Amino acid sequence: MSAELLEREERDGPTDEPGDFSQEVVFEMLSNQRRRYVVHYLLDAEEESELRDLSRKIAAWENDKRPDEITSQERRRVYNALQQAHLPKMDDAGLVEFDASRGTVKPGEDLAELQVYLEIVPGDEISWSQYYFLLGAFFGSVTLASLVGLYPFSAIPGTALAGGMAAFLTASAVAHVYHGRKMRLGADERPPSA
Repeated sequence: MSAELLEREERDGPTDEPGDFSQEVVFEMLSNQRRRYVVHYLLDAEEESELRDLSRKIAAWENDKRPDEITSQERRRVYNALQQAHLPKMDDAGLVEFDASRGTVKPGEDLAELQVYLEIVPGDEISWSQYYFLLGAFFGSVTLASLVGLYPFSAIPGTALAGGMAAFLTASAVAHVYHGRKMRLGADERPPSA
């Protein structure tokens, strides 16, 4: 959601247009791992899915098993939670279209827009925004050290220094793109946090 939409929502209240999810709703929906699994599954499927297939797949991810190894009890536990709590909540928010009577669910029109809110960062890692901030601070420090004549930075020609920083920044960007694609919901067989 753009900053303009957030400002308009704060000023005028929530909108009912597709894709205009409030930040509060998005974070509430994505705060639960099962709901993130639903988003991953539906973004990968891109079409209407049977609740029983969805629940079997999520149970497999939760239990680190193949879907054909899931017991009926494991699947039923996920099925009930999805049917009674998660999918109705996601349907009310407009993220999915859940038909409880038919046992089907499909992505809402703007489900893919949730990617903007997702930067999955394991507990012992820094986010990409923090990484680039630190990288900028490091490059600034190296440049300053070179300008004031601090050895060994003063011995490196300016073009070599700039070329090295550009190469490092490019390598970082390539790693970021690769990591981003790997961590994207709906982009791989297993969800990023599974």
